[in-house]
Formats: sequence, structure tokens, C-alpha cells
Amino acid sequence: MPDSHFEEVRSLHLFAGMSDDSYARLMRAAYVQSFPPEVELIAEGESADFLHILVSGAVDLYAEWNGRRTSMATVRPVSTFILAATIRDAPYLMSAVTMEKSRIVMIPSQDVRQVFDEDGDFARAVVVELATCYRSVVKAQKNLKLRTAQERLANFLLRQQQRAGGAAEFDLPFEKRRLASLLGMTPENLSRTLRALQAYGVLVDGARVRIGDQQDLERFARPSPLIDDPAS
Repeated sequence: MPDSHFEEVRSLHLFAGMSDDSYARLMRAAYVQSFPPEVELIAEGESADFLHILVSGAVDLYAEWNGRRTSMATVRPVSTFILAATIRDAPYLMSAVTMEKSRIVMIPSQDVRQVFDEDGDFARAVVVELATCYRSVVKAQKNLKLRTAQERLANFLLRQQQRAGGAAEFDLPFEKRRLASLLGMTPENLSRTLRALQAYGVLVDGARVRIGDQQDLERFARPSPLIDDPAS
């Protein structure tokens, strides 16, 4: 693995506190690979042979059942996926596909579990990482079960606006069909919901979003740090 990736991965909270010897053992069989868009990296139900670390690009985590498919989350660099399956030596509960050209570091799961048993600092970091993931799942469930489709979309747009630096105009991060899946809607319902948000100053032209009345949209959306803040 190139030294640049070695150092980049080392800086992640998951690996930052572990000993140099443990990190070297963890990385001895790791390798980095580049993938074009639309490549399936893992499939739900398969054994978790590797811990994946996204160094660049973007990955869609999704699930399927009875002929239906839904997007579960978007992975952005630099971050790991799917840690829980690796630690438990359990099948993946989600599939993963690249959304754009991506570079991914793969660490054998057996090595991760061995170092987890031997390095207390790494084990504590894993617990923190899994706790963060658990809280993200709870927030996602609250968002789906406590909010209407309009409220979910309004809060998504406010979060995306924050990621864009607070500008009144910004672009959606991915295609509308995938956005609908993430928010628990059909594409047709998403289109109707976007039109409904025009009453609160939201204008959408293709992938371009303009928020014309910030206060009105926030009063309607009522964002909550217990649902929308990724750091809480």
C-alpha cells in the first residue's frame, strides 16, 4: 500500500490511538485498489472478509428484498464500512457499490479481529465507532418514523445547504431517484414533495436547489440536533 494511503488511514480516529506495532500488523496484508463507477464491492449475505476504507470517491450502501431495493447510506472519504460485520465475523447486512471512481483500502477481517483482541486502544476506538454508527441508525429511524415526506425532504435540503457552506443555492449530491430511496419515497412522491416545498421558498431546477426563504423553510422543517446533527 502506498505510504500516502498508509498515513491517511492512520489518521482516522479508529486507528489513531493504537500502537505502531499493532497498526503495522493490521496493515501487513492490506492493499489499495481503484474502482470505476457502478462496481459492486460487497453483497449482503456474503461473509465479511475485509474491512473497507474509502480513501477517495463515494460509495452507496443499499439493501434489497422481494424485488425491491433501497439506498441506506452514502459513504464519503475518508471512512470505513462495514465495521460491525467485520468485528462480529457475520454476513454483510448491506451491499455496496461505487457511485464514482473510488480508491479503497481493504484490510483482512481476520487481522482486524486479532488486533481488536490484543490492542486495548484499538478496541476502545472500535466501540466508539460502532456507537456512532448505532446513533446514526437511531436518528435515521426517527427521521423516517416521526416526520412526513415533506419534513424529511425539507430537513435533508437544510443539511445539504450546511454542507455547501450555507449558500442559498447548491446542487443535490446525487440523482433524484437515489434521493427518493434514501428518504423513503418513490420518485413520483419526491417530485410532488419538491413542488409542495415551493410554498416555503424552495425552487429546484434539475439538480440545482435555491432556498428563497430561509426562515420560512426552517420554521416548517423544525430541524433537531437529536435527528439532524451528525456530531451529536
